[in-house]
Amino acid sequence: MTTAALVLAAGGSRRLGQPKQLLAYRGATLLDATLGTARRAGLDQVVVALGGAADEIRDRVDLEGVDVVVNPDFGDGCATSIRTALARVRDDAAGVVLLLGDQPGVTAATIAALVAGAAGHAVGVCEYDDGPGHPLWFDRAMFATLTALHGDKAVWKLVDAGEDVARVRVAGPVPPDVDTWADYEALLGSAPSEVAR
Repeated sequence: MTTAALVLAAGGSRRLGQPKQLLAYRGATLLDATLGTARRAGLDQVVVALGGAADEIRDRVDLEGVDVVVNPDFGDGCATSIRTALARVRDDAAGVVLLLGDQPGVTAATIAALVAGAAGHAVGVCEYDDGPGHPLWFDRAMFATLTALHGDKAVWKLVDAGEDVARVRVAGPVPPDVDTWADYEALLGSAPSEVAR
Protein backbone atom coordinates (compact mmCIF):
# COMPACT_ATOMS: atom_id res chain seq x y z
CA MET A 1 0.00 0.00 0.00
CA THR A 2 1.38 3.40 -0.98
CA THR A 3 1.14 6.06 1.72
CA ALA A 4 2.18 9.72 1.79
CA ALA A 5 3.00 12.01 4.69
CA LEU A 6 1.69 15.57 4.61
CA VAL A 7 3.78 17.80 6.87
CA LEU A 8 2.14 21.12 7.69
CA ALA A 9 4.87 23.75 8.14
CA ALA A 10 3.42 26.85 6.53
CA GLY A 11 2.45 28.87 9.59
CA GLY A 12 3.58 32.44 10.08
CA SER A 13 4.47 31.92 13.79
CA ARG A 14 2.66 35.10 14.83
CA ARG A 15 2.60 34.22 18.53
CA LEU A 16 6.27 33.24 18.59
CA GLY A 17 7.61 36.22 16.67
CA GLN A 18 10.03 34.26 14.47
CA PRO A 19 9.76 31.15 12.26
CA LYS A 20 9.22 28.24 14.64
CA GLN A 21 10.16 25.83 11.86
CA LEU A 22 13.75 27.07 12.27
CA LEU A 23 14.05 26.91 16.05
CA ALA A 24 17.09 24.95 17.22
CA TYR A 25 16.26 21.39 18.23
CA ARG A 26 18.68 18.51 18.83
CA GLY A 27 21.41 19.87 16.61
CA ALA A 28 19.15 20.91 13.72
CA THR A 29 15.74 22.60 13.51
CA LEU A 30 12.25 21.77 14.67
CA LEU A 31 11.16 21.07 11.09
CA ASP A 32 14.25 18.91 10.43
CA ALA A 33 13.17 16.74 13.36
CA THR A 34 9.65 16.24 12.00
CA LEU A 35 10.85 15.54 8.46
CA GLY A 36 13.43 13.09 9.80
CA THR A 37 10.68 11.20 11.61
CA ALA A 38 8.56 11.11 8.45
CA ARG A 39 11.50 9.69 6.51
CA ARG A 40 12.25 7.05 9.14
CA ALA A 41 8.61 5.92 9.09
CA GLY A 42 9.26 4.47 5.65
CA LEU A 43 6.34 6.11 3.87
CA ASP A 44 6.44 6.27 0.09
CA GLN A 45 6.27 10.06 -0.21
CA VAL A 46 6.79 13.04 2.08
CA VAL A 47 5.16 16.32 1.09
CA VAL A 48 5.83 19.46 3.14
CA ALA A 49 3.73 22.61 2.85
CA LEU A 50 5.64 25.83 3.42
CA GLY A 51 4.31 29.38 3.55
CA GLY A 52 5.75 31.88 5.99
CA ALA A 53 9.56 32.12 5.73
CA ALA A 54 9.58 29.60 2.87
CA ASP A 55 12.83 30.91 1.37
CA GLU A 56 14.66 30.86 4.69
CA ILE A 57 13.41 27.35 5.39
CA ARG A 58 14.65 26.15 1.99
CA ASP A 59 18.09 27.56 2.88
CA ARG A 60 18.34 26.00 6.34
CA VAL A 61 16.29 22.80 6.44
CA ASP A 62 17.29 19.48 4.84
CA LEU A 63 14.57 18.96 2.23
CA GLU A 64 16.28 16.14 0.35
CA GLY A 65 13.78 13.56 -0.86
CA VAL A 66 10.85 15.75 0.16
CA ASP A 67 8.26 17.22 -2.21
CA VAL A 68 7.98 20.90 -1.29
CA VAL A 69 4.86 22.95 -1.97
CA VAL A 70 4.40 26.61 -1.09
CA ASN A 71 1.00 27.74 0.12
CA PRO A 72 0.49 31.43 -0.66
CA ASP A 73 -2.72 31.43 1.40
CA PHE A 74 -1.17 30.06 4.61
CA GLY A 75 -2.63 32.94 6.61
CA ASP A 76 -6.12 31.54 6.01
CA GLY A 77 -5.52 28.43 8.10
CA CYS A 78 -4.18 24.89 7.94
CA ALA A 79 -6.91 23.76 5.56
CA THR A 80 -5.28 25.75 2.76
CA SER A 81 -1.97 23.94 3.36
CA ILE A 82 -3.70 20.56 3.30
CA ARG A 83 -5.33 21.48 0.00
CA THR A 84 -2.02 22.64 -1.47
CA ALA A 85 -0.15 19.52 -0.31
CA LEU A 86 -2.82 17.08 -1.48
CA ALA A 87 -2.38 18.35 -5.02
CA ARG A 88 1.18 16.94 -4.93
CA VAL A 89 0.32 13.51 -3.49
CA ARG A 90 1.04 10.55 -5.77
CA ASP A 91 -1.89 9.19 -7.75
CA ASP A 92 -1.35 5.71 -6.33
CA ALA A 93 -1.43 6.78 -2.67
CA ALA A 94 -4.07 4.89 -0.70
CA GLY A 95 -4.04 7.53 2.00
CA VAL A 96 -2.09 10.21 3.83
CA VAL A 97 -0.67 10.71 7.30
CA LEU A 98 -1.10 14.30 8.46
CA LEU A 99 1.80 15.59 10.58
CA LEU A 100 2.41 18.94 12.25
CA GLY A 101 5.78 20.49 11.46
CA ASP A 102 6.15 21.76 15.04
CA GLN A 103 5.47 18.48 16.88
CA PRO A 104 8.84 16.67 16.98
CA GLY A 105 7.78 14.27 19.74
CA VAL A 106 5.81 12.12 17.29
CA THR A 107 7.80 8.96 16.55
CA ALA A 108 8.21 6.82 13.46
CA ALA A 109 6.72 3.94 15.46
CA THR A 110 3.59 5.99 16.12
CA ILE A 111 3.23 6.73 12.40
CA ALA A 112 3.66 3.04 11.57
CA ALA A 113 1.09 2.04 14.18
CA LEU A 114 -1.39 4.60 12.85
CA VAL A 115 -1.05 3.37 9.27
CA ALA A 116 -1.35 -0.27 10.35
CA GLY A 117 -4.39 0.40 12.50
CA ALA A 118 -6.22 2.89 10.28
CA ALA A 119 -5.60 1.62 6.74
CA GLY A 120 -8.91 0.68 5.19
CA HIS A 121 -10.78 3.21 7.32
CA ALA A 122 -11.80 6.68 6.19
CA VAL A 123 -10.13 8.44 9.11
CA GLY A 124 -7.60 7.45 11.76
CA VAL A 125 -6.53 9.23 14.94
CA CYS A 126 -3.95 8.47 17.61
CA GLU A 127 -5.48 7.90 21.06
CA TYR A 128 -2.84 8.84 23.63
CA ASP A 129 -3.16 8.41 27.40
CA ASP A 130 -4.58 11.93 27.74
CA GLY A 131 -6.74 12.04 24.61
CA PRO A 132 -6.66 12.16 20.81
CA GLY A 133 -3.85 13.81 18.89
CA HIS A 134 -1.78 13.93 15.73
CA PRO A 135 -0.78 12.33 13.50
CA LEU A 136 -4.03 11.67 11.67
CA TRP A 137 -4.82 9.27 8.83
CA PHE A 138 -7.08 10.02 5.87
CA ASP A 139 -7.98 7.48 3.19
CA ARG A 140 -7.96 8.56 -0.45
CA ALA A 141 -11.78 8.47 -0.33
CA MET A 142 -11.52 11.51 1.98
CA PHE A 143 -9.31 13.62 -0.29
CA ALA A 144 -12.20 15.55 -1.85
CA THR A 145 -13.60 16.27 1.61
CA LEU A 146 -10.19 17.44 2.85
CA THR A 147 -9.81 19.72 -0.15
CA ALA A 148 -13.11 21.43 0.70
CA LEU A 149 -12.20 22.21 4.32
CA HIS A 150 -11.72 25.73 5.69
CA GLY A 151 -9.92 27.05 8.78
CA ASP A 152 -7.41 25.74 11.30
CA LYS A 153 -9.18 22.93 13.17
CA ALA A 154 -11.41 21.64 10.38
CA VAL A 155 -9.80 18.18 10.25
CA TRP A 156 -10.97 17.53 13.80
CA LYS A 157 -14.58 17.86 12.66
CA LEU A 158 -13.94 14.82 10.45
CA VAL A 159 -12.48 12.93 13.41
CA ASP A 160 -15.35 13.93 15.70
CA ALA A 161 -17.98 13.02 13.11
CA GLY A 162 -17.35 9.42 14.09
CA GLU A 163 -18.03 7.82 10.70
CA ASP A 164 -15.52 5.02 10.03
CA VAL A 165 -12.89 6.49 12.36
CA ALA A 166 -10.14 4.14 13.57
CA ARG A 167 -8.81 5.08 16.99
CA VAL A 168 -5.27 3.74 17.34
CA ARG A 169 -3.93 3.40 20.87
CA VAL A 170 -0.55 5.06 21.49
CA ALA A 171 1.12 4.92 24.91
CA GLY A 172 2.10 8.19 26.56
CA PRO A 173 0.77 11.75 26.42
CA VAL A 174 -0.03 13.72 23.28
CA PRO A 175 3.32 15.10 22.03
CA PRO A 176 3.40 18.88 22.49
CA ASP A 177 3.52 21.31 19.61
CA VAL A 178 5.15 24.73 19.71
CA ASP A 179 3.11 27.92 19.52
CA THR A 180 4.83 30.12 22.13
CA TRP A 181 8.23 30.59 23.74
CA ALA A 182 6.92 28.81 26.83
CA ASP A 183 6.01 25.82 24.64
CA TYR A 184 9.48 25.82 23.10
CA GLU A 185 11.28 26.07 26.44
CA ALA A 186 9.12 23.26 27.84
CA LEU A 187 9.96 21.13 24.79
CA LEU A 188 13.68 21.65 25.28
CA GLY A 189 13.35 20.80 28.97
CA SER A 190 16.85 20.20 30.23
CA ALA A 191 18.54 21.89 27.24
CA PRO A 192 17.81 25.59 27.80
CA SER A 193 21.08 26.55 26.11
CA GLU A 194 19.39 25.93 22.76
CA VAL A 195 16.97 28.80 23.31
CA ALA A 196 18.03 31.69 21.07
CA ARG A 197 15.63 34.61 20.85
